[in-house]
Amino acid sequence: MTDTVDFGFREVPKAEKASLVRQVFESVAPRYDLMNDLMSLGIHRIWKRIFVNAIGASKRETLLDLAGGTGDIAFGALAGGAKRVILTDVNPAMLEVAQKRALDRGIVDGLDYAVVDAERIPLPDRSVEKISIAFGLRNCTDKDAVLREARRVLRPGGRFHCLEFSRVEIAPLASIYDTWSFKVLPEIGARVAKDRDSYEYLAESIRRFPDQETLCEMMRGAGLERVAYRNLSGGIVAIHTGWRL
Repeated sequence: MTDTVDFGFREVPKAEKASLVRQVFESVAPRYDLMNDLMSLGIHRIWKRIFVNAIGASKRETLLDLAGGTGDIAFGALAGGAKRVILTDVNPAMLEVAQKRALDRGIVDGLDYAVVDAERIPLPDRSVEKISIAFGLRNCTDKDAVLREARRVLRPGGRFHCLEFSRVEIAPLASIYDTWSFKVLPEIGARVAKDRDSYEYLAESIRRFPDQETLCEMMRGAGLERVAYRNLSGGIVAIHTGWRL
């Protein structure tokens, strides 16, 4: 087994990736939502709305939102009727932004916060009905461990949902997307967030992430069943789902 792992296009020691990713998100946290709008031309809001609808957490269900960032998925799930959402992130700076946003919106009931490493979830076996992770799995050091932990924490009949950048499946779109990712996004990062390096990493991390079918196989390998995916925007992102049966 290798002792290194990808950090964008670089290989770094496994023990160092988590701290490097933490530094990236500590840097981008203050302007994270603005940058998401600029980088995706606002389309990330549509992707997340579709994702929340796919999760469909009900008034009887608890949703564990991993790598929950500034709270978009958690807030959407509560608005859609979830009984309870546990909003987690490995980075306290991101959770601080999420808490402020929740207070500004008057969201208090049904929402809990926790600093959580998705590779080691501090919850009992079979304790939640739904798990979500949006644009976070690619930043994890051991993605297989995240998937195994998700299955462990799900109740039988529970469902795992992942929204993540994937492989573009429309050829003319692919070249445009590459130019946008590697030329435009770092420049936006440099001008707006004063941080070119972090946005170069984010673009690179997307390209290193497994494609749609590979992620399906990883989910099956973790013990999830009835695994499926749905492409959005020609495969720029995909929603993957799997059940614990």
